Amino acid sequence: MATDTLKSRAGAGGTGGVRRLLLDNGALTALIGLLIAMSALSGDFLTTDNLLNIGVQAAVTAILAFGVTFVIVSAGIDLSVGSVAALSATVLAWSATSAGVPVVIAVVLAIATGLAAGLVNGILISYGKLPPFIATLAMLSVGRGLSLVISQGSPIAFPNSVSHLGDTLGGWLPVPVLVMVVMGLITAFVLGRTYIGRSMYAIGGNEEAARLSGLRVKKQKIAIYALSGLFAAAAGIVLAARLSSAQPQAANGYELDAIAAVVIGGASLTGGTGKASGTLIGALILAVLRNGLNLLSVSAFWQQVVIGVVIALAVLLDTVRRKAGATPVAAGTPGGAGKGRQTLTYALAAVVAVAVVAALSFVHGGSSSTTPKVGLSLSTLNNPFFVQIKKGAQAEARKQGIDLTVTDAQNDASQQANQLQNFTSSGLGAIVVNPVDSDAAGPAVRAANKAGVPVVGVDRGVNKAKTAALVASDNIEGGKLGAQALAEKLGGKGKIVILQGLAGTSASRERGAGFEEGLKAYPGIQVVAKQPADFDRTKGLDVMTNLLQAHPDIQGVFAENDEMALGAIKALGPKAGTSVQVVGFDGEPDGLAAVKAGSLYASVAQQPSQLGRIAIDNALRAAQGKKVEETVKVPVKVVTKDDAAGFTG
Repeated sequence: MATDTLKSRAGAGGTGGVRRLLLDNGALTALIGLLIAMSALSGDFLTTDNLLNIGVQAAVTAILAFGVTFVIVSAGIDLSVGSVAALSATVLAWSATSAGVPVVIAVVLAIATGLAAGLVNGILISYGKLPPFIATLAMLSVGRGLSLVISQGSPIAFPNSVSHLGDTLGGWLPVPVLVMVVMGLITAFVLGRTYIGRSMYAIGGNEEAARLSGLRVKKQKIAIYALSGLFAAAAGIVLAARLSSAQPQAANGYELDAIAAVVIGGASLTGGTGKASGTLIGALILAVLRNGLNLLSVSAFWQQVVIGVVIALAVLLDTVRRKAGATPVAAGTPGGAGKGRQTLTYALAAVVAVAVVAALSFVHGGSSSTTPKVGLSLSTLNNPFFVQIKKGAQAEARKQGIDLTVTDAQNDASQQANQLQNFTSSGLGAIVVNPVDSDAAGPAVRAANKAGVPVVGVDRGVNKAKTAALVASDNIEGGKLGAQALAEKLGGKGKIVILQGLAGTSASRERGAGFEEGLKAYPGIQVVAKQPADFDRTKGLDVMTNLLQAHPDIQGVFAENDEMALGAIKALGPKAGTSVQVVGFDGEPDGLAAVKAGSLYASVAQQPSQLGRIAIDNALRAAQGKKVEETVKVPVKVVTKDDAAGFTG
């Protein structure tokens, strides 16, 4: 009776019909609303290049999410897809380079790796009786660890034949978008036209009823997780092709984006509902949000807040839809009438979106500005060193009347590639980039080169691409100076430990290599342990505490940045600066304060504010067509207590 009443109300007038349409297509409505809002707020949003950028940026998340859709429809969860993607890409790159395997076979091995990881997840869940959350969480750790082991913590360059997956067809259609569409069609076919697809809905709706009806639930679950692993491998290959390298830390956290895309697209975490088109819309919503917020210069930290709110609203909408008796989202195979209504809905949505967005284009069509615009993409703002670069850059921008947009890549090479693409399509005069990885930034910088946008590197260079200038300190030379300072303080002999930075980053590799080179002149110095602490103060504290248990008699510590050095000092307590000498790197304010206090013996200071100022000045000169030096070196200096008071950075 309640259902009949609801139907009569929905059909009573146009208002009820519109309400039902919005409830049944909440994700699509949200996407159209976002497109309209971003078009109104930013004149750079509604361009062909930028819309293609959104497609490329959504591709990896969408492919991962298609695989996760299978799992969520069957009332499961897969937290391992990001790590499996990175592992598959690493296997491909290592096989095709170090192992000398033909590229075709290397691709097969990469796909097999993803498939194997999915099978292991399925077996642990079906026969090991592990909850999906625990089984896939374990695979998340195993996959990431194996990726680091195979790559030795360093990115592996991709063969050119595979890198073409990140190119365009006909000079305009990005291959990642084409792969995304193909994988979406496969997902829709599996869900709507195959036995295993119908099994997913049955298991998600009521697993016990599915078992009693004759479904082999355990075997079906193994196949479902295997499909998820297979899609993760495909996503990893596409991501690595975009970056021209396999990054061991790639796709970190992407499993959450994939799950979010599925949920935003209308699937329920309790299982039984979900469809490929909804997942695609969810991935596009995330991509549009990030792209638009980048163009509007919204902080990456606030972007996370906004995306969290969107996910919460999506779940609330799903609850409202269910209470209102809205049509379930692909709860099985729809009939012909349902398909017709769905097609009509998408067609009407497309017409409305195009009409409104086209009208809004006139709002920005005549606007112009003579203020120079520069984009600054930093590898991370979770480190005081890069915060100082940002402050120096902002100070110089204010001085020269530059409109500066700053983005935070959060140590994600893929996210930085997206940001650089957004800068290129926004018509900026110049771009300043502090690469997460020098190889991974190459393709995006080459695209900027092609568009005629000058690029300036700061702190780290860009490989296989042209930069108008590189403003940097010499990390290798800094490492040598750090080794010399610590060795001389110890009198040329003693036991030391090294706290390494984030695995795979060029800064960690170069500083470590320079330190090892510098130690060759001091054979009496013995390195008893090396452990990564990811450039993080808390991890520096934990790792140093653990190392002291195994090596209580050390006399020295070299940390590849001041944050880890400050953590080590906390772990050492009164030993710091007395029986144990600690040398850091960067010359950040807290590090210099510790040097003045005597707990930190020295910091290899890079003058980050100066790096930011000089980079912006060179970017403006390049944008104006003026001559700039290809390499601008900002001297590094070992700062000790004797000269810390006069050092300003």
